[in-house]
Amino acid sequence: MNKIFEQFGTHRHAALILLMLLLAVVLPLGLDIFRLNLIGKYLSYSFVAVGLVMLWGYGGILSLGQGVYFGLGGYCMAMFLKLEASDPVSTKIQTTPGIPDFMDWNQITALPLLWQPFRHLPLALLAVVLVPGLLAFVLGVAMFKRRVSGVYFAIMTQAVALILSVLIIGQQGYTGGVNGITDLKTLLGWDIRTDRAHYILYFVNVALLGLVILGCQWIQQSKLGTLLLAMRDKEDRVRFSGYDVASFRTFVFCLAAALAAIGGAMFTLQVGFMSPSFVGIVPSIELVIFTAIGGRMSLIGAVYGTLLVNLGKTYFSESFPDLWLFLMAALFIGVVMAFPDGLAGIYSARIRPWLLNRRGIQAASSVTQAGNPARP
Repeated sequence: MNKIFEQFGTHRHAALILLMLLLAVVLPLGLDIFRLNLIGKYLSYSFVAVGLVMLWGYGGILSLGQGVYFGLGGYCMAMFLKLEASDPVSTKIQTTPGIPDFMDWNQITALPLLWQPFRHLPLALLAVVLVPGLLAFVLGVAMFKRRVSGVYFAIMTQAVALILSVLIIGQQGYTGGVNGITDLKTLLGWDIRTDRAHYILYFVNVALLGLVILGCQWIQQSKLGTLLLAMRDKEDRVRFSGYDVASFRTFVFCLAAALAAIGGAMFTLQVGFMSPSFVGIVPSIELVIFTAIGGRMSLIGAVYGTLLVNLGKTYFSESFPDLWLFLMAALFIGVVMAFPDGLAGIYSARIRPWLLNRRGIQAASSVTQAGNPARP
C-alpha cells in the first residue's frame, strides 16, 4: 500500500513539474508580452479553480459564489493601489487631493475609515487573505453548524454573490460603483503598466500558483485530506466517529476563499483594475465550469481547464465574433460528454493505464531475461 501511495505522489509531482516548465519556460519563450499577460490573467483564475478542487472535489461542497472572494481579494489590493495613485502631488486637479477620484466626484471630502488601513502595503496584503477568509468563516459556521449542504448551500452562496455585487454598485462613493476601481498605476512607486512589470508579475503569479498547488497536494495526502474524502462520501460515519464535520468543512471553505482572494489580488496587479463584474453570479458559475472542465478531483487539471476555456474564449471571440458564444457552448458540452471526469480523466483513464502497462511489460521482460541468460 505504501508503494502505491509513493507512486501516486510521484505522478503528482511529475505533473506539477511539467506544468511549471510549460508556464515558466515554454510560454514565455513562445509568446509576446501581450499574450503572456493574458495567460497571467487566466492563471489568476486558476487559484479559484484549485480552491474549488479542494472544496468541491475533495470536500463535496459546491459553492456558486467563489467570485465573491476573488473580488474581495482584488478590491483589497486595488484599494491600496488606488490610494497610491491618488497621491496629492499627482492629483492637483481634484477638489480634495489625496482621496480616490470617484470619492471626489461624489463630494466625499475625507478618506473613509474603512479605507485608512489600505494606506500601508503590509496591512493591505493581510486584508487580501483575512477579509475573504473572515467572511467565509462567518458563513461557514452559520451554515455548516446547521448542516446546510447540497443545493441549499449552493443557493446561499449565489445569494451572497448577488448581495455583494449590488452593494458594491450601490455604494459608488466608496467603491467606485459599476466602474469599479480603475487607473491603477504603481506599486510602491514601481510602474506596473510596463512590459517589464508584466513579465515580473507573470513569473510571480506562476511561482505563487506552484506553491499553492504544492500546499494543496500536501493537504490531500495528509489525514485531513482523507477526512475530507470520507466526509464527502460518508458524512454520517465520520460524525459518528467523533469528528466535528462542521469545523472541517468550515476550514476547507475558508481555504478555498483565501486561494480565490490571492487570485483576485494577482488579477488586479496584472490587469490594473477591479470591478463588480467579477463578483456576481455569472463569473462565479464560470469559475466552477473551469474546474469541471479540468477535473474537479485534479489540482493540475483545474489549471489546464482554466487555460483551455479562456484560451478558447479568446480565440473564438477574435476569429468568430458572431459565433463565439455558440462555439464556447459546444466546447463545454463536448468536453463534459466525452470526458465526464474532465481533462484529468483523459490521463487517469487512458494515458496512465497505458504507461503502467508498458512499465509492467518492460519489468516482465527484464525478469525473463534475468532468469534465462543468453547462452554463449
